[in-house]
Amino acid sequence: MTAPAPRRDRRTPPAVVVLAGVMVILLGFLVLTAPLSGQLSLGHFWSAAGLLTVIVVIAAVGLIVVAHQPRNPVGWLLCGEAVLILVSIDAGAGASLLYAHGHQGPPVAGPAVLVLSQMFNYSLAGFPVVILLFPDGRLPSRRWRWALAAYLAMVGAAVVATAVATGIIAVEGRAVLNGIGNLVGLGRGSTAWLVPLEMAFFLATAAFWLAAVGRQVLSWRGSSGERRQQLKWLASGAAVCGVLGIWAVSINSALWEVLILGFAALPISIGVGILKYRLYEIDRIISRTLAYAIVTGLLVGVYAGLVLLATRVMTVHTPVAVAAATLAAAALFAPVRRRVQRVIDRRFNRARYDADRTLAAFAGRLTEAVDLDSVRDDLAATVRTALEPAHVSVWIGGARR
Repeated sequence: MTAPAPRRDRRTPPAVVVLAGVMVILLGFLVLTAPLSGQLSLGHFWSAAGLLTVIVVIAAVGLIVVAHQPRNPVGWLLCGEAVLILVSIDAGAGASLLYAHGHQGPPVAGPAVLVLSQMFNYSLAGFPVVILLFPDGRLPSRRWRWALAAYLAMVGAAVVATAVATGIIAVEGRAVLNGIGNLVGLGRGSTAWLVPLEMAFFLATAAFWLAAVGRQVLSWRGSSGERRQQLKWLASGAAVCGVLGIWAVSINSALWEVLILGFAALPISIGVGILKYRLYEIDRIISRTLAYAIVTGLLVGVYAGLVLLATRVMTVHTPVAVAAATLAAAALFAPVRRRVQRVIDRRFNRARYDADRTLAAFAGRLTEAVDLDSVRDDLAATVRTALEPAHVSVWIGGARR
C-alpha cells in the first residue's frame, strides 16, 4: 500500500500579507488626505484614477508573483515599485497640507514629506532591472553584475543629491508647491548643482533600459519553446507600455487619463510570463492585435480619403460624404480583416495558419470520400496533424474505432 502524496502547503506567505497591508494603508492614507490637500477633488479624480489603476496592477502582479515564487526577486521588485510610488504620492499630499494649506505638524515632518515627495521619478528606476531579471530573477552573466552595480550607484547618488537639495530648500524656508503638490524652484539658485546630476540619472536610466531590452532581444533570438513564449509576452507588454506611455507623456489632453493605462501592460505581461498562465495564447494575441491595428489604420485612411475626395473634389455635402464613407468603411471591414488576418497568421501565428490549411484540405477531401473507413483514418490523421493530441478516438454509429 503506497503512502499518500504529501499535500502542498498553500498558505499565503506572511510577507505577502504584510506587503498587502502596507499598500492598503498607503492607499487609505492617500484617499483620506488627498481631498484635504486638493489633489483628489472631483475635478482631479478622473486624472488620478488612471495612475491609481496602474499602481494597483503593479502591486497585484508583484504580490501574486511573490506568493507563487518567493525566491524570484522580480515579484519583490514590483512590490517595491508600488510601495515607493504610493509613498511619494502620499508624501506629496502631506507636503501640500503642511506647506500649501498651513497645517501644523512636527518640526521634522515638513522636510521629511518634502523629500519623499520628490522620489516619484526615482521610484520608476526599478523597471529596467525587472526587465533584465525576467523571468527567473537571475542575471545573464557575471559581467552584468558590474553594470547593475554602476546603475544602482547612479540611482543612489541621484536620490541622495535630490534629498540634500530638497532639504536645503526646506531649511532656507523657500519651499513653494504648485497646484498639484510639486516643489517649485528645485534645481535653481543654491540647488542649481542638482541639474547635471539629474541629467546623468536620466541618461543612465535610458541606457540601462536599452541594455536590458537588448539583452532580452538577444535571448529571444537564441531561445525556443516555453522560454520563447515568455519573452514574447514581455515584448508585447513592453511594446504596448512604450507606445501608449510615450504618447501619454507627450500630450496634454483628456486622452492622457486613458493612455496612462498602457503602463499596466508591462507588469501584466511580466506576471503572465513568469507564472506561465495561458502562455501559448501569446501568438494568438499578437496576431489579433496586429491584424486589428492594421485594419483600423487602413480603414481610417480609406474613410479620410473618401471624405476628402467627396467634399473637396466632388463637392458633395459633408453629411452625405461622411455617411457614404462610413458605409464604405463598414462594408470593407470584414473582407479586409480576413485578408489581413491570413497574412498575419502566416507570419506570427504559423501553428494556427497550418492547422487551418490542414482542416480546409480535409474538408475538400471529405466531399469526395465514399468509404467510411478511409474517412475515419483521414479524420484521425488530420486531427493528429492539426492539434497534436496525446490520444485520438473516433465514434461511428455508437462504436468506438
